[in-house]
Amino acid sequence: MGQWLDSLTACLGANPQWLGVAIFVVACVECLAIAGIIVPGTVLLFAVAVLAGSGTFSLGETLLLGFLGGLLGDVLSFCIGKYFHQNIRRLPLLRNHPEWVGSAEAYFQRYGIASLLVGRFIGPLRPMLPMVAGMLDMPVPRFIGVSLLAGAGWSVAYLLPGWATGAAMRLPLPEGFWLDAGIVFGTLAVLIGLSLTSSIRDQRHGTRLIAGLSGIAVAALFVGWPYLHEFDQGVMTLVQEHRSAALDGIVVVITRLGDFRTQFFLGGLLTGLLLLTRQWRHAVFAGAALVGTAASNGTLKWLFARARPEVLTDPLTSYSMPSGHSSASFAFFLVLAILAGRSQPPRMRLTWVMLGCIPALAIALSRVYLGAHWPTDILAGALLACCLCALSLTLVQYRQPLTALPQRVWWLVLPACVALLSFFALHALPQALVRYQY
Repeated sequence: MGQWLDSLTACLGANPQWLGVAIFVVACVECLAIAGIIVPGTVLLFAVAVLAGSGTFSLGETLLLGFLGGLLGDVLSFCIGKYFHQNIRRLPLLRNHPEWVGSAEAYFQRYGIASLLVGRFIGPLRPMLPMVAGMLDMPVPRFIGVSLLAGAGWSVAYLLPGWATGAAMRLPLPEGFWLDAGIVFGTLAVLIGLSLTSSIRDQRHGTRLIAGLSGIAVAALFVGWPYLHEFDQGVMTLVQEHRSAALDGIVVVITRLGDFRTQFFLGGLLTGLLLLTRQWRHAVFAGAALVGTAASNGTLKWLFARARPEVLTDPLTSYSMPSGHSSASFAFFLVLAILAGRSQPPRMRLTWVMLGCIPALAIALSRVYLGAHWPTDILAGALLACCLCALSLTLVQYRQPLTALPQRVWWLVLPACVALLSFFALHALPQALVRYQY
């Protein structure tokens, strides 16, 4: 495998004109029924994304190629399922491995549309669920709509790390950057690994452990950020090197979704609707997590008074660490994800949390892109939100677990939150267009 992968990357490096085709094909195969289980597509995607980031393709081009390839894989899998229906179990490979279809079918029947959103990030299920959706005659417009949404998040999650690695290897970064990056990502890997292990095993004190680990990581960041200067400078150099006028306006709209006013109204709306529908314990959890995160962020920012990067032409007067946009967005979307995962299996709860982190991460990264925060600022904000959410959940579940929200409540909460986010996005759009002269 290693020698074959080295040969492939060497061939693509010598013939970069084929790299775009490779990204498209690998993404398609990774999402294609049966093939996605057999072929190590995740490893291949990372490898071709590294090559793309070394200067061949921009981030937008790389993500678009991956998105289109994955979408084609979804459509082909759906058509296979629709054509064969139940006879698909008689195909040679599936006849020898009935559990491939069986597990995907059980997952789809249990979670419906949500299975296509969540299962996109679960390796063995990703290539099989679109086929099962076709086999069970899911309406085509509904399937396409869900696949477009899931594919966008998937392409970012699977291609961005590799592309960023390739770009970082190409640029002249500050001495000591890779050591700092190793420390940061190694610490995050240990933190995430311990959190995942405790969650998957459904340990009694798992939530308390996550709160404690996140709190320790936040404290370590506040003590150690002066020693991570090369990491901050290196990531900022990498991001500013790849800024694009075509993206600036979009990123401004995204970052406005993390503004204090936006998050204040969002948090108030969510908590108010939970109170209105008499979901008292859920409202206490949401309110405590959101208010606690906001209060902690403001206090820490005032105490440490860290200066912002000198990237903005009109530097902000408030302090930098931790990022309020990062902490507020992570707190809000994590609260939604935690509520969505109640009374579900551990792996499903973790997948909801991962999905919740995608929009929060987009808002947080927009701050680094615009030069408003250092990378360690948004990292501190995210960890602070994780700590407060886990702590709030621990306190609310002290006597008994938090139950799942009724479906009728979700039909009230989700449209209201999406409508409010859309309102603020549309309100910010004219400002972004004027500022960047679109």
